[in-house]
Amino acid sequence: MFADPVKNLKAFDLRENMLVADLGTGSGFYALASAKMVPGGKVYAIEIDRDYLTLVQNKAKDEKLENLECFWGDIEKIEGTHIKTGTIDRAIVSNVFSQLTDRITFLKELTRILKPDGEVLFIDWSPGLAVATGVLDITVPRDKVLALFQKSGYVWYRDIDAGSNHYGMIFKVKKSA
Repeated sequence: MFADPVKNLKAFDLRENMLVADLGTGSGFYALASAKMVPGGKVYAIEIDRDYLTLVQNKAKDEKLENLECFWGDIEKIEGTHIKTGTIDRAIVSNVFSQLTDRITFLKELTRILKPDGEVLFIDWSPGLAVATGVLDITVPRDKVLALFQKSGYVWYRDIDAGSNHYGMIFKVKKSA
């Protein structure tokens, strides 16, 4: 039912020394897996729910992941992530987009934190299949996500196979002329 973070991250080309942000980390599956894939780098797990932050911090401690930093942030506010402008190599947006109330501001904040050659791994629920899970009413169709990202200055790079209940895409920051 759920997407496989390790499989999806392998398609995302994470490398040593990268700075990665997992925006809306939730239970931290992507943040924890990312921390193992970027030795010498750092992963920032941003979450608005303090209970989830405690959960992820405890998992990181148990797994001795010293390159994972968890902190509270509001990803729907400019500078709400508390990440410096233009510092992030890769950002992860997994199963959070459908929950956002201000997607435009979220995309502006995402753009602000990414480096000029930054990339985004986008994973979300596939519309129409989640009747049993209750997420059907809030899913965002792929074409709408694509249009919003493109309008916000991103270039679609490629789709990834995110499993039977999800769809996945990789976006790149559009290079200035």
